[in-house]
Amino acid sequence: MATLLLHGLGADRRQPLELFGPVLADSPESVVALDVRAHGASPLIGSAADFTLPALAAELAASARAALPPGEPVTLIGISMGAALALRIALDELLPVRRAVFVRPAFSSEALPPNLHAFPVIAELLTRLGPAEGVESFRESSLYQEVAAASPAGGRGLLGQFTAPDAVARAVRLTEVPRNRAYRDTAELAALSARGVPALVVAAPRDPVHPVAVAAEWAEGLGAELLTVPARDDSQPAQTAALRAGLAEWLRTVD
Repeated sequence: MATLLLHGLGADRRQPLELFGPVLADSPESVVALDVRAHGASPLIGSAADFTLPALAAELAASARAALPPGEPVTLIGISMGAALALRIALDELLPVRRAVFVRPAFSSEALPPNLHAFPVIAELLTRLGPAEGVESFRESSLYQEVAAASPAGGRGLLGQFTAPDAVARAVRLTEVPRNRAYRDTAELAALSARGVPALVVAAPRDPVHPVAVAAEWAEGLGAELLTVPARDDSQPAQTAALRAGLAEWLRTVD
């Protein structure tokens, strides 16, 4: 069995490797971590049509198939956008998924939900003002201030989109990806458990971009265990430790 790691919006393959590497280090499974289009080392950008979740999921699945033996069963682990992409890979049966872990999901059955409203605004500011002026304008916005008031760590994450590599050239990802629905409805989520694919959903409190309510809806629809870890703003090391411990235990007990 192999493990496929998928990162969040604006991040790259190093994000899940650094977070989950210690858990997977002693596993006999091969580990594949991919950069999504317009992220990390990917040279691809393209048009709006290239940034639908189904299109991105198909692209990633093709890359994974090229890196793995034919028919190799896969454990999917995705963070935020990566969770949505992992879900599409599993639901659309693009890979032989054995089990799946969805960490702090942000996408739901709603296109451009309120928790993702900041990203198209950031894209517009990057395109119109550039990173330096854009970030200062964004700091003055109610979108940023509301997130930062609820979670300083969440606010810093949004500001980080302005300094990401090639942020202006890749701004289309921030405009288009949040417009996607991760799933049609909870009945579609239930199809995964009906196929016998076990899942774990991870949530953290006081995370405006990744609401606990979204994670809870995923877990209920999937019939999955919901693991709640400490808030980043209380202690990032504590959140990381709890996530690693919970993931390790789940992987050990779920085959």
